[in-house]
Amino acid sequence: MAMSSRSTNVQNKSLTLMAVFAHPDDESFGTGGTLARYGADPEVRVVLVCATRGEAGEISDPELATPDRLGEVREQELRCATEALGVDQLHILGYRDSGMAGTRENLDPRSLAMAKFDEVVGKIVAHIRREQPDVIMTFDQTGGYGHPDHVAVHYHTRAAFSAAADPLRYPEQIEAGLAVHQAKKLYYTAIPRRFFLDMVDKMKELGHEIPERYLQRLEGPFGLPDFACTTDVYVEEYWDVKQAAVQCHATQLNPDSFFAALPPEIMRELQAWECFQLAESLVSTEEDHDLFIGLR
Repeated sequence: MAMSSRSTNVQNKSLTLMAVFAHPDDESFGTGGTLARYGADPEVRVVLVCATRGEAGEISDPELATPDRLGEVREQELRCATEALGVDQLHILGYRDSGMAGTRENLDPRSLAMAKFDEVVGKIVAHIRREQPDVIMTFDQTGGYGHPDHVAVHYHTRAAFSAAADPLRYPEQIEAGLAVHQAKKLYYTAIPRRFFLDMVDKMKELGHEIPERYLQRLEGPFGLPDFACTTDVYVEEYWDVKQAAVQCHATQLNPDSFFAALPPEIMRELQAWECFQLAESLVSTEEDHDLFIGLR
């Protein structure tokens, strides 16, 4: 399923960024500043692929949605966020949210967790061949915090990055008129561990009680280690846009989250940079603070 996020003239946009994530809100909480930065770049077209509608997510306020309607509501929240971020094109793969590891949603036959690997890769390949991105971003192998859908999307997208350029893979797409395509760069993104530690320190400084789920993440590997961030993108000037996109995801804004607990001026400081790890590149360049370095 494809939906245009906004009406825009893209004829003069010479570069395309494709983000591939699992649920509505993944695009905003983690990479909203970067998507907003490139959404405002007159040279860059931004495409988002979302695997599910987030049907197994939590509901912050029962007045916002019921479990039966959550997927529908979260799709509308996603549309709101992509509009705020300046995303040019939105594609939803249509799988069901698999829920957290060990929950009954994992076994739903409609879930991403139950889908055949090659089938999911093929759907992403079709969007790569259709949209012809120069740069693709997705989760790192931990999925940020281990959500099975995040981890699955990492492996699906990594496989699709090379499969889209192989005429022997999914030849029916080529017969239908799509052309093989090799994106030039693949980046992984996750919350860097430094951000999480700084956030907990700020909450302690302000006297806030630290939610148990955050303390648990301190005890294990969470997010990318600092050295893995090959490309830090400066996004402070787009923080207000990112915040507007985050606010679109009202069902996912828990009152005890750090987004609610910390003042905006502190969150702006903590989220001034977004971390990426260069996984594959077909251009020779030293990384700086632009995902399109070597391509412009």
